[in-house]
Amino acid sequence: MNRTPIPVLAGPTATGKSSLALRLAERYGLEVVNADATLVYRGLDIGTAKPSREERARVPHHLVDVLEPSEAMSVVRYLELAEAAIAEVLARGRLPIVVGGTGYYIRALSEGLPEVPPPDPVLESRLWRELEARGFSALYAELLRASPEDARRVGKNPRRLVRALSILHQTGAPPARLPRRRPRFTYKKLILWPERARLLPVIQARARGQFAAGLVEEVKGLLERYPAMPTALQTIGYKEVVRYLRGEFSLDEAIEADWRAVWRYAKRQYTWFRREPGDVVYLFRMGEAAWTGLEDWFRLHFAW
Repeated sequence: MNRTPIPVLAGPTATGKSSLALRLAERYGLEVVNADATLVYRGLDIGTAKPSREERARVPHHLVDVLEPSEAMSVVRYLELAEAAIAEVLARGRLPIVVGGTGYYIRALSEGLPEVPPPDPVLESRLWRELEARGFSALYAELLRASPEDARRVGKNPRRLVRALSILHQTGAPPARLPRRRPRFTYKKLILWPERARLLPVIQARARGQFAAGLVEEVKGLLERYPAMPTALQTIGYKEVVRYLRGEFSLDEAIEADWRAVWRYAKRQYTWFRREPGDVVYLFRMGEAAWTGLEDWFRLHFAW
């Protein structure tokens, strides 16, 4: 394991992580390694609040715009790409900072991934048939009984549910209880943790702003290129627009559905990061108000 500590800036969505990381990176010559599952996709810009091209020209960003929406990004693939990016930045004598809100990406980096068996196509095919026959809730309940941690990671994603249950059936243990691969690097984490009541109006305003900035047109263009609706277009903020384009929502209903879905996601992030292991500090502010605390934390831990 490389003992150079890597800073991590994490927390719920819309807390200002990207803008704060940009300021920190410009002041101290850092390079950003993305830990947000949606920013990896080309063309998903407005709905992901992706850093602009101008911002990425000012500060190097890694693992942004690396996949087409039709491609899949697994946590295993993310870990390989992120560790390679971190190693490359360190080799040039610079310091990377991991930034994002996808908790299981950050957990994989800092805690290692379970040593899981390779997929069993026959078993997974049977589980898919069970999922279709019995419904998501029935299979989810089985995983929840075995491992609440894995159930939280799965969320509402059927692909992750099938994979987790396949591992459980193959090994007799859920993924979270299997031996883990040793992490390649050590990390110090700062998690933005504002009061929930302060975050909700920010999420609502951001949703309205994204629609005003052309989110509907962005989704129209993506659907023209990817009519099969890949997983990337079923993420929060995109599937609501798709339903609007199909006539299932009015525009106002789509905006409300958007911010409500983002708010539910933010609450899940609060739950996830509350249990974050390792060297962790919580900062109970967000946006510009968090800058002083962020700068102090960085100077204290990284001797800059």
